[in-house]
Formats: sequence, C-alpha cells, structure tokens
Amino acid sequence: MEAVQNLLQGSVDFLNNILWTYVLIVALVGAGIYFTVKTRFMQFRYLKEMFRVVTEKSDATDSKSISSAKSFFIGAATRIGTGNLAGVTVAITLGGPGAVFWMWIVALLGGATAMIESTLAQVYKVKDDVAYRGGPAYYIEKGLNNRVLGIVFAVLIAFTFGLIFNSVQSNTIAAAFDNAFGLEAAVGGVILVVLTGLVIFGGVQRVANFSAIVVPIMAVLYLIVALYVVVVNITEMPAVIGMIFQSAFGLEQAFGGSVGAAIMMGVRRGLFSNEAGMGSAPNAAATAEVSHPAKQGFMQTLGVFLDTLIVCTATAAIVLLSDSYAAGNGEGIALLQNALAEQIGSWAPAFIAISVLLFAFSSIVGSYYYGETNIEFIKKSKTAVFGFRLLTMGFVFIGAVASLGFVWSLADLFMAGMTLINLAAITLLGGVAFKVLRDYEEQRAQGLNPRFSARKLGIENTECWDVEEDEVAERTVQVAAADSSKA
Repeated sequence: MEAVQNLLQGSVDFLNNILWTYVLIVALVGAGIYFTVKTRFMQFRYLKEMFRVVTEKSDATDSKSISSAKSFFIGAATRIGTGNLAGVTVAITLGGPGAVFWMWIVALLGGATAMIESTLAQVYKVKDDVAYRGGPAYYIEKGLNNRVLGIVFAVLIAFTFGLIFNSVQSNTIAAAFDNAFGLEAAVGGVILVVLTGLVIFGGVQRVANFSAIVVPIMAVLYLIVALYVVVVNITEMPAVIGMIFQSAFGLEQAFGGSVGAAIMMGVRRGLFSNEAGMGSAPNAAATAEVSHPAKQGFMQTLGVFLDTLIVCTATAAIVLLSDSYAAGNGEGIALLQNALAEQIGSWAPAFIAISVLLFAFSSIVGSYYYGETNIEFIKKSKTAVFGFRLLTMGFVFIGAVASLGFVWSLADLFMAGMTLINLAAITLLGGVAFKVLRDYEEQRAQGLNPRFSARKLGIENTECWDVEEDEVAERTVQVAAADSSKA
C-alpha cells in the first residue's frame, strides 16, 4: 500500500511541476494582463461601484431566487477558507515570504479575470424549477457551442470541488482540532460528515442562507484578531513588508525560498485562495437574479480583493511576525496556531481551530454546491445528485484522516486542469463580456440602473434574458392570429 501511495504521490508531483512551472503561471498572469488592458483596468476604476452594487437593493423578484448579495456570500464562502489560513502558511513555508507578494499580483490581475468569467456566467445562466444555475460548463456549451468540453469541465469541477477540495478543507479542520484539543482525526471526520449532510441535503437556499450568516461573522472576527496583532507589532510591520518584497525578487534569502519557489507557491496558493480564473466562482455568480450581468462581475472582483489582499495578508502578518516561523515550529495550520499563540496567549490554538471550522466548513458547503450545479449540467437526475452527496460526505471523512502533502498535491493537479479549460473559454468569449461591460458603463453614465437586453447586443443562446420581450411578442402573434381567424 505504501509503495502504491508513493507512486501516486510521485506521479502527481511530476505533473504538478510541469503544469505549475511552465503552463499555469504564464496562463494566469497572461490572462490577467489581457483582461485588465481590455477592460481598461476595471478592477481599479470601479472599486467604488463594486461596493455600491454589493449593498444595493436586491433585484430578486422570486422568493426561490438567490439575491445578488447571497450569491456573493456563496462565492466568498468557498474563497475564504483553508487557502486563507493553512494555504498562506504553506506558501510562506515552501516559497518564503516573497510568495505573499505573488499572491497579491495574482489577486490584482485576477480581479479583471473574475469580472469576465462571472459576467459570462450571468449571461449564459439557465433556470430550473428551484433556482438559476450556470458557470463555465454552461457558457462553454451555449457560448462556444461545445457541450463535450462543457461536460469535461463539469466532471473536473465536480470532482475537484465537491470531493478533492472538500477533503483539503476537512484535513485542515481535523489538524486544527487535533493541535488545539487533541481530538482524533477520525472522530473529527465523523462529526464533519454529519454536519455536512445536514446542510447539503437542504438544497441551495440552505447553502445560501448558511453562507450569508457565517461568512461575514467569521471574516470579521478573524480580521479583528489579525488587526490587533498588527497594531501591537506596528513598529515591526515595515520590516515584515520589506521582507516580503525582498524575498519576492530574491534579495533576501535569510528566510528561505528562491524567486522561482516564491512565484510558484504564490500563484498556486493565491489561485487556491481567491479562485480567479479557475472557473469556480462563476457557478455562484450565476445563481443571482440581477438586472444586469456586469453587476455580478463587479461583486466577484470585490470578492477576490477581500480574499487575498485582506484576509490572506492578515494571515501572512501573523505568521511573519512570529518566532515560530523562523524556528520552523509547525507546518500548515499548526504553524498559524503557534504563531498566534505568541501574540494572544494559549487560547490562540482554540480560536484558530474554531475559525478554521467556520471558514473551512462554509467552503465545504459552497464547494458542494459547485459540484451539484455541474452534476445537473451533465444530467438532471435526483439519483445522481443523491450519489454525489454521499460521495462528498465520504471524501470529507477521507480528507480528515489523509496525509497533508498528498491531499494538497491532488488538489493542485485537478485545479490546474479546470483552470486551463476555463481560461481558454473566457478568452474566446471575452468579446461578449467586453460588450456587456460597455453596455453597463453607458447606462450608468446616463444615471440609470442598468438593465440587460441580450437581443439588443446581439448575444444569442441566452435563456434567461429578454424573457418578458419574448412573452409580449408571443402574445402579439397570438392576438394577430386570432384576429385573422375572425376575419
């Protein structure tokens, strides 16, 4: 068994090395630069608009529909999780402090990429009896007329998020509780399985309601503690920031990590954390009922910034201000717990364990929903969805007891596959998103609350837009036909 596991680990690491060293970095940064230029730096120009859209009154008209704010929190629930805590510490441990700088770059450029993919998700979303659904699989089929590639993506994301990523989340939760309370991983795994089942069998509304409540609370509490750490150590912060920049360009090797390692780990963990370009957040963006697709694009861009520039930076500050990092005292989430204990005392491991539970469990819930959405894309089957729920719960348990290295490596491999497909798709469909953004800008310039008409912009295969116009036209034809028969 050990020989088989070593073989699998070696194969996965070999593929990850090729993809993340030579392919993904170029693809992600290249796409980010391209979309930033084509949208005229929208992630910086429209920062105020992003906050306005998040706080505006919901456009939802159906009690079964998801509001734009709730869809934002579903996206945030999967973004703000293990990647922001354990992911950052792993990046710093393996890539040095400079990895944080490259995480920032991925976020700043990825803001434009997130805008494009989430706008496209809204344009090509569909509606079933319960709620809207959408994402890369849907816009690949409807926008690129390629259902086969859409199914390939759907399989990848269902497996990656619903199963592999959820095993990463449960792994981190189990490790945190073991370090804080000595709770055995198997026991923690069983508890997580039960909690996961209670939520995911409740449907998308329960997912949305859970995320909308938990995400703001957990983010605020964690940031308050991080802010306290920064304020108490404010005189040391210039040195920490200097360490990050020097390490990013190989000017400071005292804390380990080469330039190549810093870039690779920064991009990997940055993508795992904020998901910009991965094709996951568009699944949440598509669930909202909004008057214009660009609104969800703005929201998801803000989500990328919140995730990486705020939460990940907070974690980095806690770790880099500690003696535990320099001494190599712990790995993954245990390093963060030990680092925070230096600042706030012995209750830190318990606080981090509870924070991880809230962060990562909300990610489990949101990731499951991404998987369900894509299972429904492949085939509408209650049996398939039920089976996927059981598999999700199974992988939650497996992740809790599996080794840290293999779980993260497998997540990286599947994440790379879905990211490459999604980046290719949104690049080919970029013209549609640019057209939608220009339409939004023109209406806002006129002081309007933008309303989207796919027909007006010449965009086809949009199932959920211009419905009212279609109904009016159909009634007009029926009336004309009736009048003609009377004559």
